Amino acid sequence: MTGITVTALQEGLRFGARINGVTREKLADPAVRKQINDVFEAKGVIVFENVEPSSEMQVLISNVFGPLKDHPVKSVERVDQNKMPGVITIRTSPDAGIVEIDGKQLMTWQPWHFDHAYNNELNRAGVLRAETIAAEGGLTGFADGIQIYNDMDPKIRAKIEGKELLYNLDLRYTKQRFGLPKTFREIVGKGEELAAYAATLPNSVHPAVWTRKSGEKVLHMTPYGCRGIEGMELSEAYELATEAWDEVERVIEPYYHQWKPTDMLVWDNWRILHMACGCDPNMDRIMHRTTIKGDYGLGRWQTAPDEAPANVDAMTM
Repeated sequence: MTGITVTALQEGLRFGARINGVTREKLADPAVRKQINDVFEAKGVIVFENVEPSSEMQVLISNVFGPLKDHPVKSVERVDQNKMPGVITIRTSPDAGIVEIDGKQLMTWQPWHFDHAYNNELNRAGVLRAETIAAEGGLTGFADGIQIYNDMDPKIRAKIEGKELLYNLDLRYTKQRFGLPKTFREIVGKGEELAAYAATLPNSVHPAVWTRKSGEKVLHMTPYGCRGIEGMELSEAYELATEAWDEVERVIEPYYHQWKPTDMLVWDNWRILHMACGCDPNMDRIMHRTTIKGDYGLGRWQTAPDEAPANVDAMTM
């Protein structure tokens, strides 16, 4: 007995778990750390409930899953760069753009995606904690690539299996060719400066479907930053990508997390898609995030970059 309790994330979901009872002392126990890692591998998402709400505790939990990866952009706000270089601050800001969906304006909204799609390497995981919770909205969504793959129409699934998607760091919504809500409207644009830098970088290439060591197949694609399919004409590529994503949206069984101050959440970036649901532009929302180093080894650059590109995260969860 390790002294922690593991329960389902939500009734009926085929992924995710909740863990209670985690303390600094218990995290020093190798048996506890192994149990947590086993749950992570099996379930893809863990919500740690009733944990100490501090950056120090966030670092301790993050280190269970691997070494921290510092954010490469120096201008990104840190909690304490000297003591905790891996912990960054994400706060509501007009710089993140304002969109309108179903007639409601939202700040820091992000569509379904996986982190580092625009790089040849994918980080292992992310860990989030809410420092300031929006009075309304501000949820974070998660969806399981294994569930999506298994539930897709086999005929559509067969069309995308074996395909490699192209991604770019230009994340402007005006460049997103599919996957936006039907009622989507951009109010305040974002990413112009980042787009200029992205134009100097090659596209990354990642498989639409990959196979875990367990043998499970994962549908792992995103419309966000997608620039086509390797070896296909753009019109044909976007037609196929749109058909596949429409099927994803038909079968997806998401979980939307409503934050509490004593929550911390980790997700498997190689398996889980996530989205930021956004909140009213007049509300404050501050998140602290850590990123876990790693790579699944299946990504590459479409062409060799002139210089090693920065691993710039789209940190708005």
